[in-house]
Amino acid sequence: MWLKNLNTIFVVGYPIFVSIIWITGGLFSSFYRHRQSRKLLTADEEPFVSILIPAHNESDTLVAAVKSLAGLQYQHYEVVLIDDCSTDNTWELMETLAKQWAGQLAIHNLHLPINQGKASALNQGAKIAKGDYLVVIDADSLLQPDAVTQLMTTLLENPNYGAVTGKPIVRNRSTLLGRLQLLEYVAVIDLIKKAQAYLTGSITTVSGVIVAFRREALNEVGGWNPAVMTEDIDITWRMYRNKWQAAYEPRAVCWILVPERLRGLLKQRQRWSRGGLEVLITNRRGLYLNPWGQRGLLLESIVSNCWAILTAISLVAYAFQLFFLHNLSLDGNLLILMFTLNAIQFTIGFIASQEIAQLTLPELLLVPVYILYYWLINLVSCIAAISSYFVDPQRRGTWRSPDRGL
Repeated sequence: MWLKNLNTIFVVGYPIFVSIIWITGGLFSSFYRHRQSRKLLTADEEPFVSILIPAHNESDTLVAAVKSLAGLQYQHYEVVLIDDCSTDNTWELMETLAKQWAGQLAIHNLHLPINQGKASALNQGAKIAKGDYLVVIDADSLLQPDAVTQLMTTLLENPNYGAVTGKPIVRNRSTLLGRLQLLEYVAVIDLIKKAQAYLTGSITTVSGVIVAFRREALNEVGGWNPAVMTEDIDITWRMYRNKWQAAYEPRAVCWILVPERLRGLLKQRQRWSRGGLEVLITNRRGLYLNPWGQRGLLLESIVSNCWAILTAISLVAYAFQLFFLHNLSLDGNLLILMFTLNAIQFTIGFIASQEIAQLTLPELLLVPVYILYYWLINLVSCIAAISSYFVDPQRRGTWRSPDRGL
């Protein structure tokens, strides 16, 4: 009986505990950032930057992405478009865009004959890029006019920063799934990164949709790793192993498209979870070699995977009790506390991002659905990632046509 009670406390208590940590760290991070004086780079101070956009079958999104780059406040940059063996007209579109924007943007195109994944495409793009600083975005990313300026200001503030990542905000909101992911990005992902950066001095991962790199750091870690499922998580931890730091800059905003079909969302989250698991296994020695803050991030990842496994087992046990024994007992007080803290967490994220993310009050009505959605999606994707890793540990990442919600 005591083991069953302990399991119940962990399954329900873990989300409660991490919510408290995220809320506390996120609030202190926002207060600190608000009090901090900040002077953005001027045009005379800007180093030359290469903006890399890898793409595979992105003809529907590439035009808008390039157009957003033409509106940047940053003055000194080039654009490198990388076609990773697309089967649609992405390459032809890249050539058209280079001619169309010839007077305003310095666009260099690169065509790869074999689809070897995003990491390989970025490595090839970096070879022809001229800048000592590289900004990487996805082909659906629309940058705010000051996004690159914000990233570069933060990157140059600390010579130990190898990478600085920005804040993605969902722009396709016509479906329930799209709106739920909007809430997730502002109430969970943003809040977690703020809390991690403030409490540990590190973040679990940079966001591949908007991140700036110091070329010196990239060269030192050997560039992106084509052998992993998530190149952004992997390169973050390889930078840590080489004594570089990664930072989060929420004032650098980009607008992204997210999957609007459940199958596409689950595949995306399974890939994220598997990438996290690969990095955890690869960096297991970091549990006693890395700085304490990074050790905490690795330990949290272990606990998160344990939570997913025990929660899955508990759900099976609860279903058995309900359908065969007609008896189900749950701690109502813990459940109420969990939902209350998650509601507080969402409200904080909502308030912090309401203006920039163009959130409306009706989104508040989705809070109960959002809470269930977040934990269930993460549970399913985590279990699927653990299973796929042990079935096929050598699986490599290649691109397929993405679900952009279009």
